[in-house]
Amino acid sequence: MRSVFSSLFLLLALLYLPSEGQAQQRPASAAPAPADQLKPRKLTRKERKELARRAELDAAGRQRQLTERDREMSEAFFVDGVKYVLLEDYNKALERLLKAYALNPTNAAISYKIAETNLLSGNLKDATNFAQAAVRLDPKNAYYYLLLAQAYASQKQYDQATKVYAQLIQDVPDSGYYLFNLADLYLAQGKLDDALATLERAEKQFGPLDEVSFKKQQIYLKQNNLDKALKEGEVLIAANPDEIRYVLAQAEMYAANNRLPDAVRVAEQALRTDPENPQARMILADVYRQQGNTTESEKQIKRAFESPGLDIDDKVRVLVDYIKQLPNPKIEQTALDLAAITVRVHPKEAKAYSVAGDIQTLTNRKEQARNTYLQAIRLDNSRYQIWQQVVLIDAELNQTDSLLRHSEKALELFPNQAPLWFYNGVGYILAKQPAKGVKALEYGRKLATDNPELLAQFDTQLGDAYHELKEYSKSDAAYEAALTFDANNAQALNNYSYFLSMRGEKLDRAKEMSGKLVKQFPDNDTYLDTYAWVLYKQKDYAGARQYLEKALLTSKDATVIEHYGDVLYQLGDKDKAYAEWQRAKQIGGASSLIDRKIKDRKLYE
Repeated sequence: MRSVFSSLFLLLALLYLPSEGQAQQRPASAAPAPADQLKPRKLTRKERKELARRAELDAAGRQRQLTERDREMSEAFFVDGVKYVLLEDYNKALERLLKAYALNPTNAAISYKIAETNLLSGNLKDATNFAQAAVRLDPKNAYYYLLLAQAYASQKQYDQATKVYAQLIQDVPDSGYYLFNLADLYLAQGKLDDALATLERAEKQFGPLDEVSFKKQQIYLKQNNLDKALKEGEVLIAANPDEIRYVLAQAEMYAANNRLPDAVRVAEQALRTDPENPQARMILADVYRQQGNTTESEKQIKRAFESPGLDIDDKVRVLVDYIKQLPNPKIEQTALDLAAITVRVHPKEAKAYSVAGDIQTLTNRKEQARNTYLQAIRLDNSRYQIWQQVVLIDAELNQTDSLLRHSEKALELFPNQAPLWFYNGVGYILAKQPAKGVKALEYGRKLATDNPELLAQFDTQLGDAYHELKEYSKSDAAYEAALTFDANNAQALNNYSYFLSMRGEKLDRAKEMSGKLVKQFPDNDTYLDTYAWVLYKQKDYAGARQYLEKALLTSKDATVIEHYGDVLYQLGDKDKAYAEWQRAKQIGGASSLIDRKIKDRKLYE
């Protein structure tokens, strides 16, 4: 079976000089339009006047003989016009070409070039008119028909374009191969039956053709005629057993229509021709998955991923499908394995590391994910989302040095990204440099004015930072701003109430906020400790003891234990208070007063 490849292109001659005989050729008469296409309409006076003027010019052009000088000038204007077309200066091109046309209106090549220039510059109506003129003047030139069809198609006048192709095939000798273009035009309009009939005409003229069979198969699929589509596919495979694309297309068709045994049969046929074909293995992986054969499915997809022939973008698409299903213990290891294969097979592709990092993040392999993201950045540092993932993981791991280093590097590239300033500010707070933290947070806050949720996060951190700087009014204002957006902001509620209790200020407000948290999270030892300390400051020692003892059921924090010792001291149980202070010191992390408390067996505040 032979293959025919046809294409539609326009004539872009650098120089087209019609012969003298052509220059004097009289225009052919236009064929009358069928009666059912005529739409009588009364012409306006202006339209009648314009038609009369054009008729006069046309008659004058037919009657007079071109002088040698006129012919030379017309050719010169034409050559100059073509030059400007190539330079894409369409205004100058049209100016020259219209001068050539005025001197020689019966030259088809001039009308064609004017039509082409108008088409390129977007003047579709003029392009159509001059292309029609070119066809009338030279009805045997296929390129003129093609340009006219293109002008109609550009205006979405597909029926007119179709008629032009039909006329071209009928009137121009040896133009049957334009049947393929006509079929494509029908397909573009969704006229599947007409497209099919046109392809069958092409088969009758040229014999069996692979491309025709392939297009017919696609049409049958759109018509939901699966049997004919599959039959056409089997014919293609029988005629081209070594043409792997036909075999793969057939296997995919079987798989998509739940003909799974046939899909396996045809995919394995492809592998006999190309044992490592990744597309065939992907088809098999999908079929085995549908059949519930997980082991064989994973085996096939991993072999497909091992092939450099499977494009990195195809692999990323598959991995993204896995990402959408995570976290899921059933597919977690397969996703990790495929990500590792992708990185190994495509070691210079940043996107391979990026998607692998996403999978590692979702499977709670944070440090590994950060290293993978950093590898992606080494290959391509232009992806803001990857930088954001890196600093987020730094913050989650509480690795202050890394957080500061990575956020500073990211800000060099993306200085207008508010989240990076947020993480940078958090880094400085964690590094006990609250002044630098405030500077970063205040700058980033100005960039986040269109994101209320992010603003609330900035305000929460600013509350912490200003407290460290002992700028309590600013700290309180920042927390209040955060709670205005989200009254349930746990970090703001806890820290604000705790700092108020430490200062002994607004204790009723502190009790309201911390009590709200304890009600929502009755087993959270941090919130229980905060509420207990507010009660302590209000001299409700019994209440404080109750909540601290509940917190100590789960907490081993030295601060909580020290607080418990302070409460016991206030309740008169000094020996037990002393024992709790010793325990807090042994654990580490108690207040700076712990040594004096133990030495003097006395409460200091």
